[in-house]
Amino acid sequence: MDNLYSTLINQTFNFPQEGFEVKDEELYFNEINLMDIIKQYGTPLRISYLPKISSQIQKAKRLFNVAMAKVDYKGKYVYCYCTKSSHFSFVLDEVLKNEVHIETSSAFDLQIIKEQYQKKALNKDTYIICNGYKRTNYKQNICDLINEGFNVIPVLDHLDEIDYYKKYAKADKVDIGIRISTEEEPSFLFYTSRLGIRSSEIMSLYNDKIKPNPKFNLKLLHFFINTGIKDTIYYWTELNKCLHIYKELKALCPGLDSLNIGGGMPIRNSLSFEYDYEYMIEEIVAQVKVFCDQNEIPEPNIFTEFGSYTVGESGATLYSIVDQKQQNDRETWYFIDSSFITTLPDTWGINQRFILLAINNWDKPYGPVNLGGMTCDSMDYYNTEAHTNQVFLPKIEKGAKQPQYIGFFHTGAYQEALSGYGGTQHCLIPAPKHVLIDKDEDGKVTTRLFAKEQSYKSMLKILGY
Repeated sequence: MDNLYSTLINQTFNFPQEGFEVKDEELYFNEINLMDIIKQYGTPLRISYLPKISSQIQKAKRLFNVAMAKVDYKGKYVYCYCTKSSHFSFVLDEVLKNEVHIETSSAFDLQIIKEQYQKKALNKDTYIICNGYKRTNYKQNICDLINEGFNVIPVLDHLDEIDYYKKYAKADKVDIGIRISTEEEPSFLFYTSRLGIRSSEIMSLYNDKIKPNPKFNLKLLHFFINTGIKDTIYYWTELNKCLHIYKELKALCPGLDSLNIGGGMPIRNSLSFEYDYEYMIEEIVAQVKVFCDQNEIPEPNIFTEFGSYTVGESGATLYSIVDQKQQNDRETWYFIDSSFITTLPDTWGINQRFILLAINNWDKPYGPVNLGGMTCDSMDYYNTEAHTNQVFLPKIEKGAKQPQYIGFFHTGAYQEALSGYGGTQHCLIPAPKHVLIDKDEDGKVTTRLFAKEQSYKSMLKILGY
């Protein structure tokens, strides 16, 4: 037969590929036999493959350092992890093994910094880049870290924000950053980002509030594009605007030595994903180098804040198909043993697509299906892939000895935070088990249960029962 699921995948994609292969008609994820994991822990199940986090960090560091070496770039590369992508302790523990730095976005983030410092996972030389709009408790925690000797750079997002640091930051020298409010693509509902400071106000902010105070040193200029780092005229135009502001500020502020280009490095959301990381990184470095040479200014250190790129490809969410329905002549529905709304909220909220693959039965015929969740919400479904407008999975035979298992891959960023990890779930569908997969010093795979499947008692307690 040529209509097997394995034939479909092999003919549609360049398969096997990094992180995915099939042995004995079963899917392996980063060389992990997923059927073995399912037999041990059951479904629904979240898994986090921790070594992938380190490999992503090392890949980016290598590409930036090579790009800099090619053009004799004098500045340094500084990799920061964007904590809002995943705040879990096991993520930060893995991230900080790689001599990287941290970007935060809330007051509670800084409590995590203190916890990691107590564990000696980071030290006071680690850059703590503080972004976002800052209410009083966030600014207070920033000042506490500054006063304790941490290497904190609050990035100004509001014209009056610096007034708080002037009053409460007691260090002799306080490094400051400024975020530029970038223009958005024409397809956006708004024209300018709500975050950052208008370009027309940056020079007056520096001259009026930073330059006159010997305590402050403007060290870093920050810009970020919501649509990510892409090879588009829009991206290169915004980068060029940022460089011109950097040049103007550098003429007044010799302490300015760093450019933060934010995050937005994409991850694979389809087996047909194509992105030339090497080209984009080399082009960014080269454009900054050429601009600085033309304007006779030193090349800045380049900071990045990679969140999804760091942790996204480490995650997977596994389900079993518990039932199927033929609703009309065209629609076959497979029901998963959980809910997309509660376990993969991006698929519901922003129509995010992830890599979807069958875990077993690769030697079976396939057909088009719609996937439905267990809640009563009409939007609790998944019926299109990034590369096509349909989902294809092995056909389920009546009386089959083994359930059909499926996996959504590269789900490691944001899903837990958006779904309210450990809280109440829509229709009180319990949150799934969460398993961590690692390798020891000898390369042996280890697994441990991080969180049990949510119990009714824990949910009722939250609800006040």
